Amino acid sequence: MRKALTYAVALVAAATLIAGCDTGGANQAAPAPSTTATTAPEPSASASSPTPEPSTPATTAPAPKPQKLKSGVKGEKVVALQQRLTELGYWNGKGDGTFGSQTQQAVYALQKAAGLTRDGVVGPKTQKALDRGVRPKVRSTSGRVIEISKKSQLLMLVDDGKVTEVFNTSTGSNQHYEHEGQTYLADTPSGRFKVSRQIDGWRKAPLGLLWRPKYFNGGIAVHGANSVPPYPASHGCARLSVSAMNYLWSSDKIPLKTKVWVY
Repeated sequence: MRKALTYAVALVAAATLIAGCDTGGANQAAPAPSTTATTAPEPSASASSPTPEPSTPATTAPAPKPQKLKSGVKGEKVVALQQRLTELGYWNGKGDGTFGSQTQQAVYALQKAAGLTRDGVVGPKTQKALDRGVRPKVRSTSGRVIEISKKSQLLMLVDDGKVTEVFNTSTGSNQHYEHEGQTYLADTPSGRFKVSRQIDGWRKAPLGLLWRPKYFNGGIAVHGANSVPPYPASHGCARLSVSAMNYLWSSDKIPLKTKVWVY
């Protein structure tokens, strides 16, 4: 009786050991023989083959992120970008396949019109704005008018109520500054004006250099500058890039007496 109990305990221990080693790998236990058989059959050569390993599901590599177009990038995608910007009226000079400062200024303008982050980089959101053909809204309905939106920081050439060209601009910062012991506000006053005088070259003004300025409100002008950020930063004038100002002069887009609306 004692031997029978010992044998039974050994069988239970062996069964526990086998169950604990079943990790689901290749060395799995063979199927148990039928309970009706009195003698275990001898394994054949084919039966001794190991159970094949379970197949591992194939993993799909994540799709690469679309390339962002930004300053310094060159190629056909940049050419397509430049052509699309021109189609929509965002001035960026002659498309040459190089994402330079002119293209960046045009992207700034597009992002402003679309209400996007003004980083000058063409990512998915900016590309969608291009695909949708986003253009700024204007207020004038007749004649040639230069519209300057302080809210969106855009300068627009408008003909009979239709925007024809759009530029990134930087107007008054609305910060106080001191000049010759007096404190002033860097503001671009709203109103309706006309271009009254101009200087073809650099104007060394008391507050800095102005390239080919077109004055429309006393000492406030549309002029070229070496720095035109996508936010208000001037003392009150409407800054454009030097290349944009050269274009406006060479094409006579803002002759004297042109209407200028600031709002």
